[in-house]
Amino acid sequence: MYINITAQKLGTNYSQSSADFVDYLEKENEGLEKEEMEHFFNQYGDEISAKEVVKEIDGNTAKLKKKEPKFYSITVSPSKYELRKLENSSEDLKRYTRELMKDYAASFNREINGRPVTVDDIKYYAKIEHQRTFKGTDFQVRENQPFATKILELKQEVRKIQQGNIDKLKLKIAKLEREAPHQQNGKRIVQGMKKAGNQSHIHIIVSRKDASNSFSLSPGSKHKASEVKMHGKKVKRGFDRDQFFERAEKTFDNTFGYKRNYAETYKAKKDFVKNPKLYFAALMKLPANETALAFKMMGKSGVPLIPNIPTSKSQLALGVFKRLRKGAEIAVKSSSIGI
Repeated sequence: MYINITAQKLGTNYSQSSADFVDYLEKENEGLEKEEMEHFFNQYGDEISAKEVVKEIDGNTAKLKKKEPKFYSITVSPSKYELRKLENSSEDLKRYTRELMKDYAASFNREINGRPVTVDDIKYYAKIEHQRTFKGTDFQVRENQPFATKILELKQEVRKIQQGNIDKLKLKIAKLEREAPHQQNGKRIVQGMKKAGNQSHIHIIVSRKDASNSFSLSPGSKHKASEVKMHGKKVKRGFDRDQFFERAEKTFDNTFGYKRNYAETYKAKKDFVKNPKLYFAALMKLPANETALAFKMMGKSGVPLIPNIPTSKSQLALGVFKRLRKGAEIAVKSSSIGI
C-alpha cells in the first residue's frame, strides 16, 4: 500500500482553483460511454460531477492566505497482492476509501467545538482510476536509462551516416533494446508507457478547511500530535501521519481479510531506513515462505530483487544493501506528505 499526500501547487504559488486537478482526474473518462465512466464520490454520495467538485472545493477556502494550499491530493495505490483480494475493484475501493477517510479524520490531533475531528468534518471527493503509466522516477525507467541514452546516441549516428553502416547500428540498437533489464510485453519500459495488469488506485481531493469552512485541517502540519499553550489555554495541534499510514493498512486488512506480509508494512519500511539490524532480525524470524515472499514484494515495489535470499545479514553484499536501502527510502517517502 502506497499513500502519498501532496499539497497542490501551480508554479511557485498554490493554485487558486481545483479545476486543473479535477480535469486531470477526468482524463480516463475520455471516449467512454457514460455507464463505463468512473465518477467522483464522497462519504455519502455517488456520481458527483466534476463541476460540483470544483465548486465545493473552491468555495471552501475561507480566510486562507494566497500562499496556503487550498486542498490536498491523496493518492492510494494498493499493491498487486492487495488488489487480488478485491472482488470488484471499483466498488471495493470505493468502500475502502470511505473507511480510510475515517482513519484520516481520526489522525488529526484537533478538536472542533470541543469534540474530536470526525469524517463528517472532512470535505473530500474521490475517484477510482484503473490505468497507470511509468514515470521517470520508477525504478524500471531509471535502471533502463543507460540503455535509453545509448540507443538515442546510436539513433543520432544513424541520421548522420550513409546507408552502408546503418544496418550495423540498427543491429546494435535492437540488441540494446533486448538487453535493457526491464521489459513489458517484449518492449523496453520507458516513461509514459502504460503499466500492464490491474493498476486500480484511488485519487482523493480533500479541502484544507473543514466541512463548515471554519477550521483549518492540514495533513501537512509540521507538528506531530501535541499540545501547546495559546492565550493561556491548552490547544491540540498536528496530524499523526504514522498513525494514519498504519491504520490505513489495518483497515484494508480487516475490510478484505488480507494477510499482510511483514515487508509490506509501513513500519517495516521505516525500520529498514532507520534501523536495518532490527529490520533484518525481524525478516529472518519469518517462516521461509514468508521471507521469500517478502523479498519478492520488495522487488516488485521498487527495491531491486536479490538473486538468493541471505541466511544471515553478513551474506548481504554492501552494494545490494545500498540499493535496497535506497529503494526503501523511496517507498517511505511515497508515504509522506509533500509540501
